[in-house]
Amino acid sequence: MTIERRYALARPFLLSLDSYARLTGVHPDLVRRLTTLGLLEITRDAQGGLWFEPSQISAMARIQRLHRELNLNYASLGLIIDLLDRIAQLERLQRRHAARGGDRWT
Repeated sequence: MTIERRYALARPFLLSLDSYARLTGVHPDLVRRLTTLGLLEITRDAQGGLWFEPSQISAMARIQRLHRELNLNYASLGLIIDLLDRIAQLERLQRRHAARGGDRWT
């Protein structure tokens, strides 16, 4: 039995709560609230600090846009985001199916 070990060559680039809030233009308290609602993906360090991947900047832009355009509270946005992600997934599957020469779904 062989055990394979992998070691990271570099620590992943993560943004602190303050850096993330500054980059997105959102107050840190609102960022904490959105993470509590599960709208943002985070990593916690040993002290409980919040760290964000750079991809979460676009997630915040999406949350802000939907909040502004649909005039929904942040708690409701979780459902909307899940539905939009599911629609995008189904559209990708449909395109892949059509590219293989399959019949179009109706």
